[in-house]
Amino acid sequence: FETDLGRSALTLFVSRQHVTVMGAQCNRITVELVLVKEQNGVQLTNSNLTSSPQPYQEGDCESESREIWAKKIDFLLSVIGFAVDLANVWRFPYLCYRNGGGAFLIPYLFFMFIAGMPLFYMELALGQFNREGAAGVWKICPIFKGVGFTVILISLYVGFYYNVIIAWALYYLFSSFTMELPWIHCNNSWNSPNCSDFTNMTKQNSPTKYYQYKNNPAAEYYERGVLHLHESTGIHDIGLPRWQLTSCLLVVIIILYFSLWKGVRTSGKVVWITATMPYVVLTILLLRGVTLPGAIDGIKAYLSVDFLQLSKPSVWIDAATQICFSLGVGFGVLIAFASYNKFNNNCYRDAIITSSVNSVTSFFSGFVVFSFLGYMSNRHGVALEDVATGAGLVFIIYPEAIATLPGSSIWSVIFFIMLLTLGLDSAMGGMESVITGLMDEFKFLRNHREIFTLFIIVTTFLVSLFCVTNGGIYVFTLLDKFAAETSILFGVLIETIGVSWFYGVDRFSNDIEKMIGKRPGLYWRLCWKFVSPCFLLFVVIVSISTFKATEYDNYIFPDWANTTGWCIAISSMAAVPIYAVYKCASLRGSLRQRLAYAITPEKEHQLIERGEVRQFTVSNCATDEGSSE
Repeated sequence: FETDLGRSALTLFVSRQHVTVMGAQCNRITVELVLVKEQNGVQLTNSNLTSSPQPYQEGDCESESREIWAKKIDFLLSVIGFAVDLANVWRFPYLCYRNGGGAFLIPYLFFMFIAGMPLFYMELALGQFNREGAAGVWKICPIFKGVGFTVILISLYVGFYYNVIIAWALYYLFSSFTMELPWIHCNNSWNSPNCSDFTNMTKQNSPTKYYQYKNNPAAEYYERGVLHLHESTGIHDIGLPRWQLTSCLLVVIIILYFSLWKGVRTSGKVVWITATMPYVVLTILLLRGVTLPGAIDGIKAYLSVDFLQLSKPSVWIDAATQICFSLGVGFGVLIAFASYNKFNNNCYRDAIITSSVNSVTSFFSGFVVFSFLGYMSNRHGVALEDVATGAGLVFIIYPEAIATLPGSSIWSVIFFIMLLTLGLDSAMGGMESVITGLMDEFKFLRNHREIFTLFIIVTTFLVSLFCVTNGGIYVFTLLDKFAAETSILFGVLIETIGVSWFYGVDRFSNDIEKMIGKRPGLYWRLCWKFVSPCFLLFVVIVSISTFKATEYDNYIFPDWANTTGWCIAISSMAAVPIYAVYKCASLRGSLRQRLAYAITPEKEHQLIERGEVRQFTVSNCATDEGSSE
């Protein structure tokens, strides 16, 4: 066209490239509008007359083939259900009582704010932005992809024994449908000659000795009636799987499979029951517990404040480890769940809500637990510290307390339904971490989710059979000790270093800003880069330095068993250096060039190799359902 100043030409330059973005086949189209003016015989180019194209952002081309949560509440309930597990019911109240009562909340909340919430937030943001499982998210820094395989292996190992706890709860639930609970007296076939009813005991009997030798009906039912531990002489003599527990384990596996086989669309519906039921039951049990004689004394002991306990290093160590395990960071579950969120979901708000709910639940459950412990202490005239034991609280002391109540069978059914739901949604989270992590890494598995889920579930079932034998509790204890104690802390430490120091807090903060429109504050960035790594390094060192040989009551595990346990722990941790070496070996160039390339985000690899400018404004994604512009 012609103007008073001369002739001008308006040219539209369009380039199209076929690429893969987040698993979807996309056409990236670069549009540039250039005005070429001819003035006095000279051509002038001015591309500033048009607005500059906006840089391409992750999420502009989201793959419709990747499933997303049907409702936001499904995601929140899944995260809460995973984080709130059996340990919230017994471990936190017990630690609180043992470490100064209310004073224990000081180190607990301190570590919650400097490490727990920042790590929780980091994993949710990491999964949501990259829309991949625990291994796939490390396209942000490929040399650390071994961390993803570490957490996937840990989640798999935990599934080998965690499902057994749910099977025990199911066995107790079935046993509760009787007029008289089987652990209420000593005239059963499994009872030993030394069995003594509480009703036949006098206050002169030593309660410490009583619990130490476990000769009460509830303890004998657990170890002799359910586990049949008396038929094994040690971990070298475990015997064959018992059909009763095997049947319960099979039911658990079937429930897990049909909750997971279709993805988050089905599991998101299941958690409406499994994540909410524990709160209903805890409230019912609390209302009943506070009416019992001695309950107020138990609650007072739970809340009693002893600030002198804070001078003990063990109190701070207990608080640190409880934070790590109670929030569920490092298992890859939070990353997997968040990867099914919409790109612009407010993951910051989700992190604050869900981590807070988890801590409040732990504190609330203490009132329920100690109201019944106070009742047991009052009923039998023994000191509360002799009643408030550790893991035996769930399957020995609490069932025994319930057995003394009117309508004990009803209360027993309610209690074990709570345990069942507490365990199921946590187990679902662990399995989802494995399934999502491997499917995102090996894309061909995405079209066969039902079959792959069945394979993972059956594998965990077969290994779990070792835990339902006569000596299964020894295998269970070994896995519980080594599968996810030091290794999970190591995994979270390396994960935090990879995100904060190699990918970079600034890059990570920019990613979050793209999602929620707000950059993380200075507090979060300092925690991610300095505070949380130092905290995790401290906990890892303490965990290794305070290691003790594995025991179950008076049984000392042989050296070969401890060696086997360390091999299990090392097998997951070794994935980090093994993959790093593999990644560097698969690249070309000098060692320095290989390392530089291995720590560079994959999206920058593609841009560098193609020599492109990151100016992408239009995306056309072709999915199985068609295309969307």
